[in-house]
Amino acid sequence: MTRNMARLKDLYKSKIVAGLTEEFGYKNPMAVPQMEKVVISMGVGRATQDKKFLESAKKDLMMITGQMPLVCKAKKSVSNFKVREGYETGLKVTVRGVRMFEFMDRLINLAIPRVRDFRGLNPKSFDGRGNYSMGLVEQSVFPEINPAKMEFQQGMNITFVTTANTDEEARKMLQLFGMPFKTTDSQG
Repeated sequence: MTRNMARLKDLYKSKIVAGLTEEFGYKNPMAVPQMEKVVISMGVGRATQDKKFLESAKKDLMMITGQMPLVCKAKKSVSNFKVREGYETGLKVTVRGVRMFEFMDRLINLAIPRVRDFRGLNPKSFDGRGNYSMGLVEQSVFPEINPAKMEFQQGMNITFVTTANTDEEARKMLQLFGMPFKTTDSQG
């Protein structure tokens, strides 16, 4: 079962390393950019009013990633949002290794195609150091989540952390993994 799960890892070793080496001219195979980790986070602001929102989001995030989420607490009090320092307001999971490749595979091949009115990922959401961030409006695009049992919609942020030195290298690597970026020439 693990063999099939790491399909993207095999793709990386067999095709992506060669493609990146050809395009960017790396002399050493260790210089080729790699995926380091994927961080998935959810801001659950509604948890300040009712703890069931946090528990429901925690359960969903655990089903999506296969790991127990870390509960994040507010660092500052913000009276406009009725948040006090120390309130539990978010969740985050960091996936690495085989779980990371398995999550990326499900995101690219199952979840993103299920997003309504999807026109491609923003190719400008890189941070200047080779890391890419994207957001999803709801968690129901993942096949693990049963929309009938879902208590409320919850968005999430997903950050792909790479060892790439430039955004261009990271973009090319993620494209080779199958990330559906918008093409700039098709915009009118």
